[in-house]
Amino acid sequence: MELLTDASLLAYKPTVTPMDNLVKLSFTRSVPFTDVHAYRRLIGRLMYPTNTRLDITFSVHKLSQFLNKPTIAHYNATIRILKYIKGAPSFGLFFSSICHLKAFCDSDWGTCSDSRQSVTDFGVYLGNYLIS
Repeated sequence: MELLTDASLLAYKPTVTPMDNLVKLSFTRSVPFTDVHAYRRLIGRLMYPTNTRLDITFSVHKLSQFLNKPTIAHYNATIRILKYIKGAPSFGLFFSSICHLKAFCDSDWGTCSDSRQSVTDFGVYLGNYLIS
């Protein structure tokens, strides 16, 4: 709810899905977003709940590919994620205090076909079970 308050989205109507599947995100299909730092900060703040909110993980990671040159379409997609969170605030995983959470990360240089930049992948285990 703190994210929604900071983005001034408490009065907005929630959405049912975190991302519109008809919108094709690209560096060149929209007008550049002028406040790049605000976009980066918002995506950075959305990265934390992706470990427990698996329903937004794909959307946030897709939008994080455009951190260097975001457009208005990218910002609108980010706002849609926040509206989705508003409509489903209780979704997510809740862990007991006796569970062991482990995470592993791997990067591959130059495999993104759009930007030719590195792509990072990760695995999160709860005990011995892969959860993300």
